[in-house]
Amino acid sequence: MKTTNVLKLFQSLILCITFLLPGVAFSQAFPNKPVKFVLTYPPGGSSDSIARGIAVRLSKIWGQPVVIDYKPGANGAIGMDYVLSQPADGYTMVLGNFGPSLVNPLISKVNFNMERDFAPIALTTVATSVLVVPENSPYKTLADLVAAAKSKPNGLTFATSGSGSISDISTELLMREAGIKMVKVPYKGTAPAINDILGNQVDLMISDVAPVTQFIKAGKLRALAVTSPTRSKFLSNVPTFVEQGYPGVVTLTWWGIYVAAKTPQAIQEKYSKDLITVMKDPELRDNFAGFSVEAASSTQEEFKAFLANETAKYSKLISDNNIKGN
Repeated sequence: MKTTNVLKLFQSLILCITFLLPGVAFSQAFPNKPVKFVLTYPPGGSSDSIARGIAVRLSKIWGQPVVIDYKPGANGAIGMDYVLSQPADGYTMVLGNFGPSLVNPLISKVNFNMERDFAPIALTTVATSVLVVPENSPYKTLADLVAAAKSKPNGLTFATSGSGSISDISTELLMREAGIKMVKVPYKGTAPAINDILGNQVDLMISDVAPVTQFIKAGKLRALAVTSPTRSKFLSNVPTFVEQGYPGVVTLTWWGIYVAAKTPQAIQEKYSKDLITVMKDPELRDNFAGFSVEAASSTQEEFKAFLANETAKYSKLISDNNIKGN
């Protein structure tokens, strides 16, 4: 074989390798500058604490700053849109949540499609919810409450932190499972809803555990049931809905990491590998437990399967009950 032919063959092989393995070069170089970590909520609260814990540890692994970037508003749509406005190079990720990344696209008109536009990387954290009534409520048990609701349709009121929120969705599930009807009283957030529960302005609320724990311990609120499939380690003396005859009332607030769908697969895989390491950190898990959130650790495929189940479950519930955005 002539030297010129050998040279041409070698050049062709180099060219093929360059085209076939672009992800390798990306993954070796990533990250070589700060990474933006978008939050769809304002500072403070569980999402902020979760993001900060993850960001600190990813920064140590990557040797680059992971900077929290707050983009709240429109039930999370502003933050999700912002991620898609950035280059799909892995330098922008978002902490997706049950509301902004699952429910809001089902009940509101948004500019994005979660399956088409975002790549789910890892489930990071989950939290259960609890049904509470005021301390002087006549309902001592879930059975008491359901019996009262059946005897007087639309006679009880329930607070929610907004249409499509975990409190709203969970109560809709309860009404469907128990065959009861109650009157919804929507609030702009959890705090004002809890204030009115404490003030006996509404009869009940299904809330995240963290904001009501202090009131349960102080005897100002009575906990009747938790929404997790098994008892919560944060309220171990409170029975589940499942235990009390309502196997369909199982809901979890969850958080997970997403990047733009067009992000190179090699970078997605690096994210996945490093997040598995981060989420197994014992100190991080203890920190999250301090505000009633459990750390999770998943592969990309596990997170995708989880999301498929969640989407199918809530799509039907939202459609059957004609739940619309605020």
